[in-house]
Amino acid sequence: RDGLMRERKKPKYDLFNNASEVNTFFPHGRSLLLSPCLSETPEARVLERAVLESRVREMEEENRQIRLQLNQLQGTAGQPADGGNYGNAAWGASADTGPDDVENTAEERANHTECPRSPTILKCELIHVACVCAGHNASRDVVTLVKSILFHRRNPLHFHFITDAVANQILSSLFQSWMVPSVQVSFYDADELKSEVSWIPNKHYSGIYGLMKLTLTKALPSDLTKVIVLDTDITFATDIAELWAIFRKFTDKQVIGLVENQSDWYLGNLWKNHKPWPALGRGFNTGVILLYLERLRRIGWEQMWRLTAERELMSMLSTSLADQDIFNAFIKQNPVLVHQLPCFWNVQLSDHTRSEQCYTEVSDLKVIHWNSPKKLRVKNKHVEFFRNLYLTFLEYDGNLLRRELFGCPSQATSETLEELDEDDQCYDFRRERITVHRVHLYFLQYEYTPAGDDTDVTLVAQLSMDRLQMLEAICKHWEGPISLALYMSDAEAQQFLRYAQASEVLKNRKNVGYHIVYKEGQFYPVNLVRNVALRNANTPYVFLADVDFLPMYGLYDYLRKSVVQLDMAHTKKALVVPAFETLRYRLSFPKSKAELLSMLDMGTLYTFRYHVWTKGHAPTNYAKWRTATTPYKVEWEADFEPYVVVKRDCPEYDQRFVGFGWNKVSHIMELDAQEYDLMVLPNAFMIHMPHAPSFDISKFRSSPGYRYCLQTLKEEFHQDLSRKYGAAALKYLTAQRNI
Repeated sequence: RDGLMRERKKPKYDLFNNASEVNTFFPHGRSLLLSPCLSETPEARVLERAVLESRVREMEEENRQIRLQLNQLQGTAGQPADGGNYGNAAWGASADTGPDDVENTAEERANHTECPRSPTILKCELIHVACVCAGHNASRDVVTLVKSILFHRRNPLHFHFITDAVANQILSSLFQSWMVPSVQVSFYDADELKSEVSWIPNKHYSGIYGLMKLTLTKALPSDLTKVIVLDTDITFATDIAELWAIFRKFTDKQVIGLVENQSDWYLGNLWKNHKPWPALGRGFNTGVILLYLERLRRIGWEQMWRLTAERELMSMLSTSLADQDIFNAFIKQNPVLVHQLPCFWNVQLSDHTRSEQCYTEVSDLKVIHWNSPKKLRVKNKHVEFFRNLYLTFLEYDGNLLRRELFGCPSQATSETLEELDEDDQCYDFRRERITVHRVHLYFLQYEYTPAGDDTDVTLVAQLSMDRLQMLEAICKHWEGPISLALYMSDAEAQQFLRYAQASEVLKNRKNVGYHIVYKEGQFYPVNLVRNVALRNANTPYVFLADVDFLPMYGLYDYLRKSVVQLDMAHTKKALVVPAFETLRYRLSFPKSKAELLSMLDMGTLYTFRYHVWTKGHAPTNYAKWRTATTPYKVEWEADFEPYVVVKRDCPEYDQRFVGFGWNKVSHIMELDAQEYDLMVLPNAFMIHMPHAPSFDISKFRSSPGYRYCLQTLKEEFHQDLSRKYGAAALKYLTAQRNI
């Protein structure tokens, strides 16, 4: 724009040669007003007016021509050039000063006209982002990074994740259920890349995965020309398209964009005898990288970084900051290849940071980097501000990020919702059945070693925030693996995380899989949540329980023995664990069947729901159980809903049932339809602990509409069961009509 202003034609006449005669100038010294000394006579005033009118017309014409040229330039800048490098490739410098170009002085910025700037990137241009992510903790951290990017973005995105098996399972499930429009995700197996970097000794806490960024030219598709590479501990405070646009400022030789390191690490003065890897000045931080992959491949990047690492390791012996040390040693030898990014693209909050010299205003911040092992506990005088920014995205409702990018092509959306009748009295129930909830599997560290005898049993249950206090007690009663699905909001999931990390009991249990199903809609999708827990059990058998029950001490071992005794590997059986309840919050838990029977006789315990829903457990035949010493078979009856042990590949729960009512009854009915034998275990029991009524049972009791819709869903379930199992399923319809 300034170049165009300088190229304007000179006016046809110029009354003034002396700058002191000019009162006011257009930019670049163009005079507008006459000198005061020439405007003292009436003739001069007439002349002045005529000249002014002529000048104004001339300036308007020149400005019109400039706008036309600017529009032409904008059209050119929007066209791809050089294999996807947008804009003028020659516009760049080794140090980029950010939004204001280096040639714009403060005075020029104050005087410039507000001409429209050329677009930074095309409206629907696809932005590629790469990230190395391994393990449960990193998989949790990267979600906050993704949220911050999605919150600000205006362009389609393609995330490239280099992952281990754990992160792959977690993130693939998360993105599949998140269903964010205009977002693509690709995964690359980190195990296949380990051999590329495993020979490098590394003292950094990130381990071998901290070296993986060196391999991106090999790991990512060969036709991918550019990518933004990010650490998982990054938070964006602006549109990532602004960072992507900096690629067009690279000179022809520049292949990598980095922000200067904001600590004195590479200066070697942090402590006595500190000997860092070689670096250019303060060095560069690799938490945010612009990689021009096409050019890196052209110059032989893979061979160059290897030679650099081999040479330096002869004296340094190992890396201290993982890939960052090797990147810096490479740049020290090849400074012409680096494009220095403004410091606000990587505000580093490490222990020895000097990042406060980078920012003076909140608007200056674009990317926050928590690059200390202490993360949010790092000492910084502005840390509260940064922490609040981070917490904003940590607890932000990810469902709100499922917004369309208007004007950009997107994946086809499901038409199922449109097929529903909004005038249907039970529309909300039917909509809940097709709602796709975000799911974050293995929210906490999980380790499980399969038992060698194929008899292992996982306790499967679901819960919401109001049952969180039951977790410690269950872990004390059940030493085997547990699969728990938790129905929570994003903010509640973080509360749960803090609770679990502070609990000595939960911290010491690694064989508990916690799976977050994020809240959406007005009903509790109880069977959907149960199915998430069921699908992610890793043992041959599952104990389908509820979280407000405490299993008897030793039940885990007893069930494993019963699996063998009843030959469940070769037969279709469902082992019934008799259920009891107490109305006391403080209970001396019975340590044997004899103690339980004594408490039952004394009125301290009751058979479960005997006073409000006898039919639910009456077929268990508690009278027979009192004296039984061997397992006995019972027949299915209407509304029977026992807690059972079955094979993991049993039928899933029917997800049409939400909230309160028939969610377990329908499941037992299907087990019976598939000819499972219901066998009651004589020496097993579980006890229900008291709690306030759930919100859904309150709605069931108070809302006739709720009860009407539940009855409608029951009838539809019966019809589906008849279609699926034929004449054998008619008995369920008959039993229902007889009630």
